[in-house]
Amino acid sequence: MPTAEQVREALKECFDPEIPVNIVDLGLIYNVEITPTQEAVITMTLTTPGCGMAYQIAMGAKAKAMSVAGVKDAKVTVVWEPKWTPEMMSEAAKKKLGMAG
Repeated sequence: MPTAEQVREALKECFDPEIPVNIVDLGLIYNVEITPTQEAVITMTLTTPGCGMAYQIAMGAKAKAMSVAGVKDAKVTVVWEPKWTPEMMSEAAKKKLGMAG
């Protein structure tokens, strides 16, 4: 049975094309669950509601989740609450983007 952590690790290979940091470290992934039927259910956001790459990023997340052994399907839901802020980024992401103190 796949785990949420395995899916989260796979999602680290998915990037916003405009930002050189993966979507997990950017803080865009709010929740990952694995259902009893081995579906990965991902709740995520984007840096801005008007992001022109929204569909591509969500489909990239789905593809990465589906690449995890045992995942039979994946559902990605993009939400706007809570609103994403730069504080949601990991320390590594902040450093990479020159935002760490």
